[in-house]
Parts: sequence; C-alpha cells; structure tokens
Amino acid sequence: MSRKEIFNQVEDLMANYCKGCFLHKHHKEEKGRRYAHRFCISECTVGEKIKSIGSKLN
Repeated sequence: MSRKEIFNQVEDLMANYCKGCFLHKHHKEEKGRRYAHRFCISECTVGEKIKSIGSKLN
C-alpha cells in the first residue's frame, strides 16, 4: 500500500467520524483541548484505528 493510499484512508476516517465529534467537543469544553486530543488518540476506537493505519507508514 502506498503512502498516498494510507493518507487517504486516514483522511476518510477523520472526515467520516471525527469531524463534529460530540465526545471531542464535550471533553474540550469540560477538561480542555489537551485532554480531548489525548482522549481521541488513546481511548477512542476511531483514534486507535487511525494509529494502526498510520503505523504502516514507518
């Protein structure tokens, strides 16, 4: 799989699931931007999927 295909997969996931995410908005308002970002990367199933796809870049 090429780098471009990997980037397109990640972009599609983010456009479909992350844009307008209620949990991100809620955590950002309640606990701050850093917590919301950390939550998305480490606990959200979509964030975990993005990480697994991104690991193919190395």
